[in-house]
Parts: sequence; C-alpha cells; structure tokens
Amino acid sequence: MPYIDIPSRDDYVSIWYITNSDHGNVGSFDPGRPTCILLHPLFLDSSWLIRHFDDPRLSQDYNLIAFDQRTCGRSRCRPSQWHDSYVDAADIAMVCQALLLPPAHILAFECISVNAALRLAALWPEQVLSLTLCDVPPPTELQWVFHAYDELLQLWCYAPDLDSFEHAGNEVVTFMTGESDNLDLQDDLIAYWEKYTPPTKRLRIVELVNIMMNRTLMRPEELASIVCPVLIIQGESSPIAPLKYAENLKQCLINAEDGPRLYVVKGAKACLNILPGSASIVNKVFSRFLAQQPRTRSDLLPPKLSIRERSKVALSKLAEFVGIPAIAQRDPRSPLSFSCVKTDVAKSQLENLLFYAKELSNAYCPLGRDGRPLRKSVIAFVLQFHYTNPFYSKVF
Repeated sequence: MPYIDIPSRDDYVSIWYITNSDHGNVGSFDPGRPTCILLHPLFLDSSWLIRHFDDPRLSQDYNLIAFDQRTCGRSRCRPSQWHDSYVDAADIAMVCQALLLPPAHILAFECISVNAALRLAALWPEQVLSLTLCDVPPPTELQWVFHAYDELLQLWCYAPDLDSFEHAGNEVVTFMTGESDNLDLQDDLIAYWEKYTPPTKRLRIVELVNIMMNRTLMRPEELASIVCPVLIIQGESSPIAPLKYAENLKQCLINAEDGPRLYVVKGAKACLNILPGSASIVNKVFSRFLAQQPRTRSDLLPPKLSIRERSKVALSKLAEFVGIPAIAQRDPRSPLSFSCVKTDVAKSQLENLLFYAKELSNAYCPLGRDGRPLRKSVIAFVLQFHYTNPFYSKVF
C-alpha cells in the first residue's frame, strides 16, 4: 500500500492510498479511462470501499483511487487542534498534485468525507470533474448525536478490558448502521477497530470526533462557487443524516452544472457503502451518473503550477470566502494553513487532546502479540449461538 508524505514546519502527514491498478499505484493507471477518487466513511478507512473496487461497473471502466484520511487506517499525522475539513481537503489536493493525478470524479461517503469533498470543489475546482455525495450530514451535529458520541467516546477510549471494548464497539455498530443483528458485519467492524483505533490510539478517534462536533457551516458563496455536476445519494431513513439535509444542500448548490440531482435509497438507514444491498445501489446510480459525463483521459502530466503556488491561490480564495485576509499569508506548504478553526475552539480541542493523552501508555490494548485481535466478538458469538441453538432459544 503506497503513501505520500506532506512535510512542513508545523505539520507532518503521511497519506496512504489504494488503487485498482495492476501494480497498486498511480503509475499503472490506464490513461484511456477517467479517474475516480473515493473517500471512505466515518471511523473506517479505504479498505471498507472494497464493495466499490470489486464492482465491475466501476473497476472495469474507471481508474479508482482511495485515500486514508490523516487520522484513519494506515495514514499518520501529528495530533493537532487545528484539524478541520478544510485541512482534509488540502490533504487531498496536495496528494493529488504530488501524484500528478488528472481531474477526477469524487465519490464521498458520510460526514467527514462529504465536507472535505465540498471544500475541495470550492478551493480546487480544476481537480474535480463531478461530485457524488452519499449520506449528506447536517451542517452542524444534531444534539442527540452530540451526546451519543460523547458517551461512546468515553466507553471506547477508556475500555479496561476486552469485554468492555467489545461492548463499546457493539454500541458504535448499532449507532452507525442502525442494525443490531448483522453479526458478521459487527464482528468485522470490531476487529478493525481493535487493530486501528484501540484505546492505545485513542487520540486518533478524539481528533476525528473533534472535527465532527465542531464543524462549521459552509458559507453560501462557497457552495455557490461549486460549478461541477453534483449527485447526492441519501438513505431514506437515516437518523444521523436525515433526508431533509440532503434536500437543503441541493437547494444551496445553485451553480452546479445542470442542477444538482438527488437520489433517495428507499428504506436505507445509514452506511450506504457497507451493507451489500445499499452499496450495489450506490454503484448503479454512480456509474449511470458517470456515463452521462464527458469521457476524459488520465494522462499523468505535470501541473502548470507547483503545489506551493497552487496552494497560495487556494489560500487567497479561502481568505476571500471567510473574510480573514491573514489566511492568504500563511505557509502554503502546510495543510494546516487551511484551517478555519477559531481560536477558542482550537483551545478547547487542544485541552481535549491533552486530557485523553494522559496515561496513554497505560491504556488497554485488545491485540495479541502478533498484532491481531485476540478473538471474535463475544457479543456476536452469544447472539449467533442464541439464534442457531433451538434448545437455548426455548430455555431462555
């Protein structure tokens, strides 16, 4: 799995990525195919996009690439109180320029990725051929979701043993997917979190939750600057991303080419890319949308402007959007320069990071010496035994 480093004075980030090319890198992309960038859902990484990479409707006709967000999967970064969705957009833009990627179609899933994709299209419009946004979140987090994440964060980060961590994981699975009886999915998700976000790596989760809880509205002029074709795919019954917010976003994208389109997945709750039925529907709708766009090539050509020069242009544009001229004078080599986190919020987020960093070396690790989960989820095992054992069902 290859990666790109983005070093700067105040930041360091290493972004890992996967592709559908023969050799797993951008250099083996088919220049005759358009390129699609896939942005993974919340609390997961690019490996959870396998239902899209394996679908011939996408993999046979398009070059696919997916990045691990800086606090997810194999990507690495220094914890920062300045991290927000503008920083995530800058990460994507700088990595695309470093890889000489051509303009691409964007497929983004859920809160963090959707917000990053919108900001990418506003600040680096030449890199985006079209936007497809799945599970558009509310502009700011719903109050009940805010409290739920706060409670789950405590359970997750301070689990004292394997049973407690599995319990926390089970609660997160139910909260994310709206399902409590999909035992195989539950076990796969908990095993993933045991490996990549155990209590010993809780600062990654804390930073991720900071972005979600303290996200800010995009200004009308920012949304109006998005001119590429836009498709919104929304679950009909998602409690954490209600349909009305997708409809509101559609009304705000006033300059999207041919008007933004909204497709509602009937009966779907959340996690459109994880559940097989919903993922197949997303692939069908997305591939049809792409078929209506002009066919482009994927020649890997040097950009007209260097990464530093293009970042300066983007910083000037961001300064104009938010009305803070000083932003244009920031270091264009650092993704953190694009942060729009207010000083008081940054102070609060830093205090949060420092609090969870206490006694981090003593945190529980649910992995064995070989770096693998010690067992399958006990909760999943008990439920599976209950459903498959007639005697147990009759007695209890």
